[in-house]
Amino acid sequence: MLPIENILKSSLIFGCLLAAVCLVGCATLSGSGSQYQTDLQNLVTSQWASYGSGKANWGGGVGLYIMSPKGKYFAASGLVAGADENIHFRGYSTTKSFTAVAIMLLQQQGKLNIDDKITALIPGSTETYVPGDANYNIPNKDQITIRQLLGHKAGVFDVGNNIIPTTEAVPYAGQRYIDYVKEVVPDPDHTFTFDELVGVAATCELSDFAPGTRFHYSNTGYWIIGKIVERVSGQRLYEFVRDALLLPNGLTATSFPYLGTDQTVPAPFTPGYGWAGGTILDLTVENVSGFVAEGNIITTPADLANWCQKWITGRSGLSQTSVDQMMDCQPTGEEHRFYGLGCNYTPGLGYGHNGGHPNYLTVMRHDPSQEVTVVVFCSAVNIEDLYGEVNFMYDLGFKAKELLGYPTAEASP
Repeated sequence: MLPIENILKSSLIFGCLLAAVCLVGCATLSGSGSQYQTDLQNLVTSQWASYGSGKANWGGGVGLYIMSPKGKYFAASGLVAGADENIHFRGYSTTKSFTAVAIMLLQQQGKLNIDDKITALIPGSTETYVPGDANYNIPNKDQITIRQLLGHKAGVFDVGNNIIPTTEAVPYAGQRYIDYVKEVVPDPDHTFTFDELVGVAATCELSDFAPGTRFHYSNTGYWIIGKIVERVSGQRLYEFVRDALLLPNGLTATSFPYLGTDQTVPAPFTPGYGWAGGTILDLTVENVSGFVAEGNIITTPADLANWCQKWITGRSGLSQTSVDQMMDCQPTGEEHRFYGLGCNYTPGLGYGHNGGHPNYLTVMRHDPSQEVTVVVFCSAVNIEDLYGEVNFMYDLGFKAKELLGYPTAEASP
């Protein structure tokens, strides 16, 4: 077994496995108005107590926010005192929904085509989508399309989650590059860049498979997408997302830190903990500059739910036609998992995206057929039982919907 510090810092099992498990819950309660709030709070309290039973020094807790035609409700257990739908936390890979929408918005504006190869010229420009320098000379570069990057079907080696093979003649062989820079160099305040991170895959000539042949989650693919947004829009990614998505949609509590020194979560916030073997570490403070475009979001339950609802219903600035392309979720080959273009589908909950790291887990879904949006997040991550905790979060979402009278019968997208 790895030392507890390494287990808690490892991101390998988080980004790519979070959406792989799905259970359907059962309706047990009913009510109206304030009774719904009471019943939801009782549900969250009992479910968290049951899941956390026997875990010494458990530390964090769970929050649930649900928006429906019957009202908006927040319930929590184990979070900081006074936590409500405006509490800040790290949403990690829910970031990908914003980055994917940014690309689709640029296509809607006629500034790119997601079926173009990444080596093609940007429409109306003499520049290619990705730079022609060595940092972007990744294997199969001239075969990869933007669509394949969005859907994790490009075969791009995931530098963010994977260990660099020990056979590579680089100082970070046998380690994750980001961990190597932060902890071995060491430079914990280092500001990572797209060029630097994609350059690792290029330098080591690493890839997973021929583009378009199968599905495999890749944070590196989203770093490339982030670079494309910047080259096409002429803005830094965070500037484009801020101006085109955050401000127009009133998401004033959401931010995307990109500097290595910007490591704290704004108040009010609930701390994020990693737990294993009875040991708990407060991992709230973190350099997320290596997660830009794919996992650097800080948000609140209210902002995230509002975003998901507006995105999936075609009211975020992206047309419903474009959203429908993103929602064309196909089986990935992993049990109960469907993925489109920056979009997960969970039978019974709807469309959205998950996020996870050793300090916070998030499930974000909107069901357009029932007009119900659910955000579930945990601020204590059980490293020894990731699947069990994700199951718990899905199940809590199902039960919350059914409590309000919305069935969650399993169906395909």
